[in-house]
Amino acid sequence: MAHRKTIRAAVLGASGYTGADLIRLAARHPSIDITALIAKGHAGQPLAQVFPHLASLDLPQLVTSDEVDWDSVDVAFCGLPHGTAHAEIAKLPTRIKVIDMSADFRLRDLGTYAEWYGGAHGAPELVEGAVYGLTELYRDAIRGARLVACPGCYPTAVLLALQPLVKGKHIAGEDIIIDAKSGVSGAGRALKQNILFSEAGEGLSPYGIGSHRHVPEIEQELGLASGTDVTVNFTPHLAPMTRGELCTSYVRLAGKTSAADLRTALTAAYATSPFVRVMEEGVIPATQHVRGSNYCHIGVFADRLPGRAIVVSAIDNLVKGSAGQALQNFNLMHGLDETLALEQLPLFP
Repeated sequence: MAHRKTIRAAVLGASGYTGADLIRLAARHPSIDITALIAKGHAGQPLAQVFPHLASLDLPQLVTSDEVDWDSVDVAFCGLPHGTAHAEIAKLPTRIKVIDMSADFRLRDLGTYAEWYGGAHGAPELVEGAVYGLTELYRDAIRGARLVACPGCYPTAVLLALQPLVKGKHIAGEDIIIDAKSGVSGAGRALKQNILFSEAGEGLSPYGIGSHRHVPEIEQELGLASGTDVTVNFTPHLAPMTRGELCTSYVRLAGKTSAADLRTALTAAYATSPFVRVMEEGVIPATQHVRGSNYCHIGVFADRLPGRAIVVSAIDNLVKGSAGQALQNFNLMHGLDETLALEQLPLFP
C-alpha cells in the first residue's frame, strides 16, 4: 500500500460549534494530524474541558494564535466569527493553505462586503484569490486554491437546489422566494437570549427579515450562474432543534419546463456528486434524514399554481453547511478522495 502523506492542520476557533465538528471529523481522517487548536478565550485549557464529547482524542491543548509554531502547520481551518477571520488569516504564512468557514471571503465584491458586514474588509488583497468553496459547483478551482471560502449554511442548501436550474434557464431568475429554517446551533455558541432553551424551545420565529447577510451571497452565485443580476426573497426562521436546515424555494418555471424537468436537470448536475441526493418523485426531504452527515437531499414538486414548482433541500448546518464541506474541500485541495472521513451515514432517529 502506498504511503499516505500526513498533512498538519491547525483549527482556529476550536471552541465553537463548527470548530468542534471539524475536529470530530478530522480526527478520523487518515491524512490529517491536528497540531494546533486555537481558541483565544479558552487558551491553556485541554479540549476535553471545553468539549467533553471529544475527550477520547489525543490532541494538543487550546492556545492563542501567537503561541502556535506555524512551521508545524500545512493547512488552517478557520472557524472564527465573521469580521475577525480576515485579520488572522492575513497574518498566516502564504505557504499555508486556508479553508475559511466564516463569511469574510465569500463575497467577491469589497463594496458589498462593507455594506452587509458593517465595515471595510481587513484583507482586501486576499479576496481576489479566494475561491468560493461550494464543492459540487467549483471543484476544479478548489483543487488549485490556496484560500477557500466555504459558503454559509443557508447558501449551501439554497444554491445546491437552485444553481443548476438557474444556470440551465429552467427557472426564472427574477421570481424566487426562499423560506428557510435552521437549528439553533446555526447561531453559534455565544450566550444570546433568543437562543436560550426557554426562549427558542417549543416555538418558531423568523429573523433577519429582508436583511439576512446570506442574501448577497445567494444572489452573487445565482447571478454568476445565470449571467444576469438575480434578486431573491429570502426569510430565515429559527427552529427548535439543535442541528438541521431546511430550505423551501418557490420558483417560476421557464417556458414549457415542468417540475419533472427540474428533477431531471438536478439529477444530471449531481450524477458524480456523492453527497447530493435528488429524491425520487414524491419523496420529501427532511432534516432528520441528513443529521450528522455531509449529505444534501433535494426534492422537486409541482405547485398547484400553474407554471410554478417547489424545490426543497435539507442539510445538517454544521456538517454539509460548514465543517463537513470544509473537509470535503480539504480533500480536493490535497488530491484525496472527496469522501475521505465523510462516509458516516445520517444519525436517525
